[in-house]
Amino acid sequence: MAVARSPRFSGPSDLHLHSNHSDGTETPAEVVRQASAHGVRTLALTDHDRTTGWDDAAHAATSLGMTFIPGMELSAKHEWRSVHVLGYLFDANDDALRAETDRIRDDRIGRAERIVRSIGRDYDLVWEDVVAQTALDATVGRPHIADALVARGIVRDRSEAFDGILHPREGYYEPHYAPDPLTAVRLIADAGGVAIIAHPVTAGRDRMLPVPYIEALVEAGLGGFEIDHRENTEAGKRTLRALAARHDLIVTGSSDYHGSGKPNLPGENTTTDEMVARLIDRATGSAPTYA
Repeated sequence: MAVARSPRFSGPSDLHLHSNHSDGTETPAEVVRQASAHGVRTLALTDHDRTTGWDDAAHAATSLGMTFIPGMELSAKHEWRSVHVLGYLFDANDDALRAETDRIRDDRIGRAERIVRSIGRDYDLVWEDVVAQTALDATVGRPHIADALVARGIVRDRSEAFDGILHPREGYYEPHYAPDPLTAVRLIADAGGVAIIAHPVTAGRDRMLPVPYIEALVEAGLGGFEIDHRENTEAGKRTLRALAARHDLIVTGSSDYHGSGKPNLPGENTTTDEMVARLIDRATGSAPTYA
């Protein structure tokens, strides 16, 4: 289905970037400046389970002549799979969605404390080390524990932390609360937003949600898939493109930028103008901020 490109925004468009309000290493304004320096003209800030960076990011974007699309990456879980649902252009004041994100963030803090206590039995790490690596009011997560391990000189970088101490096989892993993807999709849709499954095929078909479950997500209001992402497998991309074509879904591409926390760079994958326009046209909860 062809959709006319809005005259008020232009690509390249990167719809998945993180600031230090969750597990990125830069402020929202710094994230926007990095995106601009890499040629991005339309971007979305999608911090985990929170929207507190929107205002700063929007201001920075408009000052650079860019378009800002408000977003969030909502944590979800299906059986043993961790599923991240990107929500765009929803109402940030929606009571049900805010209650769910509050619950997720509160549980993440307790979970992080339990992990640190376990690690601290074997390594020189305490909770204050993690707090020192976490921006004020940010959603605390394992990346902050990784940064604390780096600061302590226990590991060299986040990658080494996640490949070693923070890997589930090491025995320090703790589960955390997250809604099922159906609930996540419905919450975003009910708040007037568009739900996109983030990096859905990062480790082959065994990690991909079962196709019948994806069909149920589409019935519940799923908007599409983030297909062009450095961690998605080629076989998985082909499967999802076929599903997206069958259901006329939105297909996005994004960097998943985290500052120095990951090697990903802004604009390394982008979303077409047609798909951005479809996303904007579908949403009713909030609007982009145009320069």
